Amino acid sequence: MFISDDSDWDPSKPETQEAYKRVGEWFEQHSKSGKITGGEELKSTTTATTVRQRNGKISVTDGPFSESKESIGGYALVDVKDLDEAIAMAKTWPVLSTIEIRPLVTHDAPSARLEP
Repeated sequence: MFISDDSDWDPSKPETQEAYKRVGEWFEQHSKSGKITGGEELKSTTTATTVRQRNGKISVTDGPFSESKESIGGYALVDVKDLDEAIAMAKTWPVLSTIEIRPLVTHDAPSARLEP
């Protein structure tokens, strides 16, 4: 997950356009190698809708869950052999931000075999 402060993210700024160019090259390089298998960029936190469940009640509000400046701007699904390879890949991310690496939860499929 790519975590950054999106409060000053302006697509018309030359530095933002340059950052997008470098990010695009990074995704292209790792997609061609087969390491990136999916992912998406997320819209700004200003577009968020949050559904909360507290004390048996549900509320729906506009805006992000937390009041933090940092937010998840997108994610990439990667297929690498181990955490060390994922860290090495994250170290090449071309813009200033935080990268959070998490494994996916896998669930064993129920057995199709019936017991007598």
